[in-house]
Amino acid sequence: MNRLLLIVLFFVYFSPISAQYYLRGEINDNRGKKLEGVTILLQSRGSIPFLSGKDGDFGIPLSKLSDSISLSFPGYEMKKIAVNAAVFQRITLTMLPNTARLYQKNLSSVITNLKPTETSHVNGMGESYSGIVENGFIKAAMYPETGFSLNIDKAAYSNIRRFLKNEMRVPADAVRAEEMLNYFSFLSNNNAHTSQFNLTSIVTNCPWNIQNQLLLVNLAAPKINLDQIPPSNLVFLIDVSGSMDHPNRLPLLQSAFKLLTSNLRSIDTVSIVTYGGNVAIALYPTSGAEKKTINEVIDSLSANGDTPGENAIKVAYQLAKGSFIKGGNNRIILATDGDFNVGQRTEKELEDMITNYRESGIFLTCLGVGMGNYKDSKLEILSKKGNGNFAYLDQVAEAEKVLVKEFTSTLFAVAKDAILNVQFNKEVVSSYRLMGFDNKKDAIADSSAILNGGEIGSGHHSLALFEIAPENTNSAGTIASVSLEYFPMNENTKKVDHFKLSNEFIPIHSLDSSYRKMIAVAAFAGTLRKSEYMNGYQYDQVYELAASACNLNNKLDIELLQLIQKANKIYNPINKKKPRKNQ
Repeated sequence: MNRLLLIVLFFVYFSPISAQYYLRGEINDNRGKKLEGVTILLQSRGSIPFLSGKDGDFGIPLSKLSDSISLSFPGYEMKKIAVNAAVFQRITLTMLPNTARLYQKNLSSVITNLKPTETSHVNGMGESYSGIVENGFIKAAMYPETGFSLNIDKAAYSNIRRFLKNEMRVPADAVRAEEMLNYFSFLSNNNAHTSQFNLTSIVTNCPWNIQNQLLLVNLAAPKINLDQIPPSNLVFLIDVSGSMDHPNRLPLLQSAFKLLTSNLRSIDTVSIVTYGGNVAIALYPTSGAEKKTINEVIDSLSANGDTPGENAIKVAYQLAKGSFIKGGNNRIILATDGDFNVGQRTEKELEDMITNYRESGIFLTCLGVGMGNYKDSKLEILSKKGNGNFAYLDQVAEAEKVLVKEFTSTLFAVAKDAILNVQFNKEVVSSYRLMGFDNKKDAIADSSAILNGGEIGSGHHSLALFEIAPENTNSAGTIASVSLEYFPMNENTKKVDHFKLSNEFIPIHSLDSSYRKMIAVAAFAGTLRKSEYMNGYQYDQVYELAASACNLNNKLDIELLQLIQKANKIYNPINKKKPRKNQ
């Protein structure tokens, strides 16, 4: 008893003496962001770690007034400083170069050595779209080299279809030509399974400017054989908040995920995270063979509550990490209208959050739905920063196209961080402009913005059109040299493939119909945007060009013709009321 009393008295009288000081402070990075989870080691305490809190703050008891601390955090330079408990510590950690690069704005295309000008961000209607600046003509003699980021995004086309079918004008910033081209299948001469990229090019007439020509570039990605597809670790991250309580939102997504489930194998793993009012794990990792169990969970979902998207994304990544398959296809599929109203909400906040996960080996596919409050700008940023792709589902048929018919292209990447660089022969080309791959206004305004590559799906055809003003129409040989930079999946060594583009001219009426359709889709995009470079090209001219290329037995081709006609009716209304005749 006496011994116990002595121990108690020892702590009462001597503990305050051993911890009579308190070190307080906060930790930010060099962008001003508060850093949670920084490891702090006191020199006087040896290897006992302390961690910074949610707001980057910390409080540590000290036995003496002065000490030294060491700070470490993944992606940042280590720091060691002397501290005094009488002074509140404001500490800044510096990003490592590779970390800083991830936080830079992404350009869609870049002209080597050309300085961009500053512009501003815009929003349209009740929906939000990132403001973009259309690429203009560039003098090849001054800037012969350009590059652009490759991706398999298709969202723009189905979103445009939604506007036109509802007899509505399309916001100019919703029109992204490269995504409209991605929507269609343009087959190469060699569509067999291959481990190599294949590039073809054609030079032809420019329908809207007879003085110019078009350079068409078609890059075919390697195609994975179905029996060689690696196992998948998929997390369905589904928005079940109150804003999703519409037939074209949650019910459409339920149909979409059930279609995707039908393609899963026993070697695949599926988890389901929902957010609406709160974040819940609706299904823990389950074999793809358990289709009945997966579908029952999907069918049980209902919409209610606010939208805590930030916490939901964090939970989804934690779940994906827990089931991570080395060498497999690890992917989160986020399905939402993009209307986050709890936690981090702005494009910038979401971009910073998702960037932290970019190097995790987990990809992010975004499926957008809805109208009126649809946040295209947020989903596009999430998919780009999340090393993934982006589609918009306006109907069940679109879900089937994206998740069933184009299953391997949508969910199985063969290359990441892919960039195509084009070096024009200035003896052949006087000036050029890239159609599509237009840059975001805020990226152009940011002088530190860089060109980051995207992912390419199995068998996908990446298409690009250049309108060129010829320097010498009689010059044969090479019109441009191309280099494709990318990282093969599950590899950390960059590969570079080189191609030469011939200046062989083929009249547009002699082109394969798929290439004429490609030109028609690009013309449709330019006309919808009211591009100054289309020289007054009209919808009836776009229709005539498309009609010469479309297959009337193909539903997508028929729909393209119908959408061009709808656009013509919306943008060029005819007054059907006849004037009264004087009696």
